[in-house]
Amino acid sequence: MSLLVKPCNFCDRPVAKGSGTMLVKNNGTVFWFCSSKCKKNMLELKRDPRKLKWTKKYVKGGIRKK
Repeated sequence: MSLLVKPCNFCDRPVAKGSGTMLVKNNGTVFWFCSSKCKKNMLELKRDPRKLKWTKKYVKGGIRKK
């Protein structure tokens, strides 16, 4: 099974070829999502993936500002 080069824009997991969802905005920005869970969390709920433990972008100890 080959994987697409681009990972999921929310959770950073690879999207298998022939699955997932591609969303193109009016300004030409392309978003790839591995599941509807990621799509809803990013677009509808506007959550930060660094604060959710189930994503690969999670930062332990919270987000640190410099």
